[in-house]
Amino acid sequence: MIFETHAHYDDEKFDGDREELIAKLPEAGIGHVINVGASIESTKTTLELVKKHDFMYAAVGVHPSDVDGLNEETFAWLAEQTRFDKTVAVGEIGLDYYWDKEPEVQKNQRIWFQKQMELAREADLPVIIHSRDAAEDTMRIMKEIHAEEIPGVIHCYSYSPEMAKEFVKMGYYIGVGGVVTFKNAKKLVQTVQEIPIERILLETDCPYMAPEPHRGTRNSSLNLPYVAAKIAELKGISAEEVCSITEQNAYRLFSKVR
Repeated sequence: MIFETHAHYDDEKFDGDREELIAKLPEAGIGHVINVGASIESTKTTLELVKKHDFMYAAVGVHPSDVDGLNEETFAWLAEQTRFDKTVAVGEIGLDYYWDKEPEVQKNQRIWFQKQMELAREADLPVIIHSRDAAEDTMRIMKEIHAEEIPGVIHCYSYSPEMAKEFVKMGYYIGVGGVVTFKNAKKLVQTVQEIPIERILLETDCPYMAPEPHRGTRNSSLNLPYVAAKIAELKGISAEEVCSITEQNAYRLFSKVR
């Protein structure tokens, strides 16, 4: 079975056919799905969604571009959600300097990234880290707070193979999705070739990042076989082996998944 480690099925792009699509996933070989919160509101909709489907689990957290929704009250609420039995991670959290260039905004992102990392430590949960155009600060904060003590995955990995190896040394997994099938994805292709398959997780980030041959359309977990096939090609093994190994990787990281 395929373990989908990063989806957003609560997104409005699924409003027209959400339940029908989710019903198809187990038949298509998708064994588990982690639906990932990206704001306080989407964490709420994620929790409601996973209550309806046995094979779906929740990550609770606030994406760096939405940390203005965090304050003492909302953070306390978020902390409460880590105790829900189907909450298996804190995420997605991190830094995103692609959209947010202002120094004060970036500083606020760093503050809440660190606080959510510490929340994961206290809750004994892994983290799902989003990092875009912020490699240096992401690594610096992770080293400062001893992130090697907090298991996790670098979602939608976009940096160099060398940095991926540094994350792997810290015990982190590398999230690989549809981008690996893109013609211009040289860094990610090289990263997949150079890191152990035992440190790779399959993900879609759906409804975003659909792989070739569906690039530009609404993504879903049904497209994960394309990602597995590309990784198999790069690693010189079968797609079945990729699915099996990455499934076991996900079980190790997200240990609350039954």
